[in-house]
Amino acid sequence: VASTPPAQTTSAAPPAASPPPPPKTSPPVQPVPAAAPVPGSREERLVKMTPMRMKIASRLKESQNTAASLTTFNEIDMSNLMAMRQKYKDQFLDKHGVKLGFMSAFVAAATSALQEIPAVNGRIEGDHIVYHDYIDISVAVSSPRGLVVPVLRNCETKSFADIEANIVELGTKAKNNTITLEDMAGGTFTVTNGGIFGSLMSTPMINQPQSAILGMHAIKERPVVVNGEIVIRPMMYVALTYDHRLIDGRESVTFLKSIKEKVEDPERLLLGL
Repeated sequence: VASTPPAQTTSAAPPAASPPPPPKTSPPVQPVPAAAPVPGSREERLVKMTPMRMKIASRLKESQNTAASLTTFNEIDMSNLMAMRQKYKDQFLDKHGVKLGFMSAFVAAATSALQEIPAVNGRIEGDHIVYHDYIDISVAVSSPRGLVVPVLRNCETKSFADIEANIVELGTKAKNNTITLEDMAGGTFTVTNGGIFGSLMSTPMINQPQSAILGMHAIKERPVVVNGEIVIRPMMYVALTYDHRLIDGRESVTFLKSIKEKVEDPERLLLGL
């Protein structure tokens, strides 16, 4: 009798392991805004200085410790310059594509005065004086990161339109945080305009290693005596801070008086007087 082979038994496959549940995620933590200061509280906050602010602080202290700084003042009747700007501003904009401001007149006047008195355009280097045969004027402008001082190069070759276009270009770069170290390197003289913030008078600090800085201020109508009569004129105080180690009082006063005369009578700039 044939034997029957034993029946083969099969075991059932174990059930597939179920995937692990997804990890529970917590909702993103939102930054807690700083509580508004409570009136009468005496809390203090410690905030680290930005690299830009640290650099500005270092340069200003360097200027204070290095130069024998002295400031001389004068005032400028802006009537003729304002009248010229009002008369030609539309034609200037149509031809050159930039607005005619006051800064170009002051830069042009400073350029001419620097050519008249080269010491103001110089600097001290060790026990020597360096006289520059070119005029690179630094213009202080505000940026989101702080004060920056880009340079208008070879101002002795620039027209009013060239100066205004250059200022617009550098101001736009400063506003957009695209200004470079090359834009700010060098400079033989500085012009700053605190008047755009309403400053009536100040003593600007020298931008080392330069030897002088011109400060412009707000234009205010004031009573002044002209030809023996009291009249109301738009007036601006101007200040020149200079390094007395290099520049004597006679030179500084003559320099600032030259700027005053040129701005008060813009035709002198066109005639080279």
